[in-house]
Formats: sequence, C-alpha cells, structure tokens
Amino acid sequence: MTQRRAELLRILSTLNFVSTSQDTSFERALALMLLQRRGRTEWITLKKGTESDLSLSDLSWVPDKWWKLITGDQQRKAPEQLSRRQFEVCVCTQMVRELKSGDLCVTGANVYSDYRDELVPLTECAETRDTYGQEVGLPLETDAFIEHVQDLLITAAQKADNFYPDNPFFQIINGRPKLATLKKKPIPDGFKALDAAVGKKLNKLGLSLLDIISDTTQWLHWDKHIGPLSGHKGKLKKSTRRKIITTFAYATGLGPMQTSRTIADISARQISFVDQRQVTTEKLEAATVDIINGYNQFQLPRYWGETKRAAADGTQWNLYENNLLSERHIRYGGYGGIAYYHVSDTYIALFSHFIPCGAWEAIYILDGLTKNKSNIQPDILHGDTQAQSAPVYGLAFLLGIKLMPRVRNWKDLKWFKATPDEIYQHIETLFSKEVIDWALISCHLPDMLQVAQSIRAGRLSPSTILRKLGTASRKNKLYFAFRELGRVIRTLFLLEYIGDDELRRVIQAAQNKCEGFNQFTQWVHFGADKITDNVRDEQLKVIKYNHLVANLVIFHNCQTLTQVLKELEAEGMVLTPELLATFSPYRTHHINRFGLSEVKERHPPPASYDIKF
Repeated sequence: MTQRRAELLRILSTLNFVSTSQDTSFERALALMLLQRRGRTEWITLKKGTESDLSLSDLSWVPDKWWKLITGDQQRKAPEQLSRRQFEVCVCTQMVRELKSGDLCVTGANVYSDYRDELVPLTECAETRDTYGQEVGLPLETDAFIEHVQDLLITAAQKADNFYPDNPFFQIINGRPKLATLKKKPIPDGFKALDAAVGKKLNKLGLSLLDIISDTTQWLHWDKHIGPLSGHKGKLKKSTRRKIITTFAYATGLGPMQTSRTIADISARQISFVDQRQVTTEKLEAATVDIINGYNQFQLPRYWGETKRAAADGTQWNLYENNLLSERHIRYGGYGGIAYYHVSDTYIALFSHFIPCGAWEAIYILDGLTKNKSNIQPDILHGDTQAQSAPVYGLAFLLGIKLMPRVRNWKDLKWFKATPDEIYQHIETLFSKEVIDWALISCHLPDMLQVAQSIRAGRLSPSTILRKLGTASRKNKLYFAFRELGRVIRTLFLLEYIGDDELRRVIQAAQNKCEGFNQFTQWVHFGADKITDNVRDEQLKVIKYNHLVANLVIFHNCQTLTQVLKELEAEGMVLTPELLATFSPYRTHHINRFGLSEVKERHPPPASYDIKF
C-alpha cells in the first residue's frame, strides 16, 4: 500500500462512498482519512467541533487488535490523536470488508452499488407472493412457512433415526459419523465389444473440428446470431464460412494469425474483423442456447441423465500475470482465472462464467440456473465443497432450487434440530447443542423473500446478493437470517445424504460429468496454453467461444452416436438401457484437431432427433 498510497487515496477521493444502514460511523472515519491525506505529520490531531473530529462511537468499528496501533492506548476511550499510517491501513482494510458485506456502497458503481435499489418494492412483492409461493412450492405466510420448515426437519430426522439400524452404509462410531465408501458399479456385459464397434465406425467418418462446426451450422443455424452489432443484415461475402473459421480460431486458442496459416483463402484481418465487429458474449450465449435446445430433442441423452439435475464446477485457465483478473491459484498453481460451468446431468453445458481464482464459487452457483435461457431447466443443483455455504442453501431454498453438493468435510458441519425437545434414539450425537433462531427467520422472512422474488423477476442476480451475504457483518442482519435458514436446509440435505446411497452415487456421477467437461474444454482449446488477451471482456468472450464449440462437438457426437448405434442394432447387436447409459458424448479419438484444415462443402443428413432404441 505504501508504494501506491498517493494513487489509491486519489482514487478514493473521487468516489462517493455511502453507508447502506443508519450506522454512518465508518463514513465519517473515511472522510477524515481523505481530508488528511496530504498531511505529513506522524499523528493526526483530533480537534472537537472541526472536520478533524471523531468521537468514540465514530471509531466503534475498529477491531480490538487495531485499537492500540491506531490510538497508542490500550483502553477504548475517546482518542485525542491517531497514528496516520496505521489509521489509513485500518480504514482501507475495513473498507474492503464493508464493500464485500454490502454495508458500504459506491454511488454509480456496477458491482458495488447499493443492491437495495435493484430490489422489487415490498408492496409489489406482497401482491405477487401467493403466485410466487405456488411456483416454488412453499407456503410464504410467516407462521405457515416456519411450521412447514420445522415439519420438514422433524420428519427427515425421524426418518434417518428409524432407518439407522437397517442402514448398511452409515454408522456412528465413538460419536463420529462414518459413511461406507461406495463401490464402483460393474461395466455391463457386452460394453467393450459394443464400444469397439462404435469406435470403428466413428473413425471411418474422418471428422475434423471444422467439419463438426460446419455440420452443426447446417443442422442448427446457430450462426444466425452472429452479425453486425447494429442488427442490420450482414454484407460479407462467404459470411457463413468466415463465421465458422472465426469461431474455430478463438475457441481453439489458435487465434487469427495461426488460423490464417492453417486455412487457405482467408487472412488474419478477416478473422479478427468478424470477432470485433459481429461477435459479443450475448450473441455467443444465444447461439449456445440454440445448441442446447437442439440437443434436448435427442433421445439418447435420456439414458445418460435427468434434465432436472445439473452440476457446477470450475477449472483454471491460465492468464498473463500482469492482469487485473489474474490471481495465483493455490491448488492449481500458476496465474489465471476460473472458468465456472453449469453442466446438465445429460452432459451438455448450460452456462459459463469467468471469475477470479480467489472468489468463493458458491457466490456464482445460482447464476447459472437463473441466467439459463434454454429448454433444459434443472431445479436440483450439485457442486463440490466450494459450491456451498449456509446463506446459499437458504437462498436456493427460497428460489425453489434444491442444492445437493458433494461436501468434503461434512462430518465437521453442525447439525440442527427443529426444537431442543426433539430426542432421537440413534442419531442424537449428530446434533449440535446450538438451536435455530426461528424468531430471526420469522422477522426477516419478508426481506429474504424480497431478495428471492427480485432474483426471479430478473432485477438482481444471485451473485450480487451472495457477494453481500458472503461476509458476516454486525450491521448485515439479512446475512444472519439467510445463514440461519441455510443451517436448517443444510441439515435437511445431510439427513437425506446419510440415508440414501443412491443419492450419493448420483451426486458423484454429476460432479464427474462436470469435471469431464472441464477436461473436454481444454481439449478443444488446444492452440494455446493460456488466454493471451488482457482485456476482461475479451477473456470472457474466449470462454464463451470455447463453451460454444465444446457444445457443438457434444451435439455432433450425440448425433453420430445415435446413427451408429442404430446401425449396430440393425446389424444384430443388442442395445440395453444399461449399455446405452455407459456411453458419453465427450468422445474425441475420432476427431482430428491438427494439420492443414479447410471448410469443406459438406451435406450431412438431417439430425436424428426421432431415432429411438
């Protein structure tokens, strides 16, 4: 901070910081710091009745460990002077916390604006509450809601307690819960022979990535979304060919220059022209929605999973170190950002983000469902340990979304009873002695529903509010209310988790599919080991390009698998649901990525949406 002190304070002085509550003590402290920013003395003298005056209550936000450093006194009493450097560091540190928790906002900002301005008015929420309750399947009158949630918790706990003696997968040993490791299901008989026959037929197709992009363009016409930003009809010659090549160039990481060397009769300037003048992230998202909707018409994905389920997971994409988004990831190593995907249980990716490495993934887990505009609309969401927190459970419940993540340290989480009077014969030791504050939930239920209804109405994104709810704050009562409700919903999930081994298999399988898609996107992006652009919007566009082409390959694989399997069935091979469920559209061995390429005049047969097995 010392090296960039002048620049930082100059930036802060141009912004207008406003408290989002009645407590404006930090505002006054921040104003004093900026007023004294040009001072040179080691200590700031506080003069009563002037602008350089702070009372004891104005410094109530200062943590105990900072008090002596700032005032030079152990006791909390009205100070007469403040250590300039320590005070500046303390204020800037607290400012970060207050911005994160939503206690402080910046007038006119995007990310750190006052989220309350985006909420649907409480009067309007009250008028539409009955309709909203029917949509999410919850009674939303306060007393009825509390009774409903308590009944859910009591029923789930009693069911788990009754099933405990007959549960072969769950034990409590010396007060510690233990789940048996799931055994891998055997591969169905005949799969290896069938897979070899499928691979042989696929290899004969001689497909390249450009062939796949070209074929899917004819089937889905996804390229119609790419065109002049004005909305007028494009006038480029061979526009479809240029759109295909541009998509290929940026999705694979080859870029305009290398792609122009690989494909004849096109220059790097022609490729970059289409990208800069005709492509936006919104256009790529619209094209991706068309692909998902087309994929959802196939019969084969019904054997692979349920459209009501999706999983979320992230993977690191490397960036240059000198970059506003780039951060060092402790687990992956190296500098970069996180591409965060929501993948349907049927393997197709529904939505993609690009977020900082240091962001808690749970903040963004609900965005993928609320922003998903495709025909596949899941209401059960899986994730890993980073995809959950108590406030996220609470918000997801009010949105009608069932959050069921794979939690690494589930044994160390606190479990809660509906009431302290409930006593269970077998699972009593699981529960914490702490009790749920139902009065807090009841008091703030209208505020929590206002947030949920605003998200449902499209006025607010889940990540915007979860960013505020991700930090505990003495002034953020909404955080504590969502956390309290989330503790109840998390306990409900854990009680179901320990009693249903098939649920654990489903969660594990969903996460494996999501992790498989992460690897699949890296396979598509074979032309570079990092995103070479330092502009945030262009980085996101690369993720969207890559997501688009990955989904095109998945669609094409589903189409070719459907045809090949139907041919093999006609040749006498037996296809059972178990055999069909073992296949995946993430196959890559039959696709050529390298060497000279060209956009061929191909005439593929129509997409086989109606073929059944």
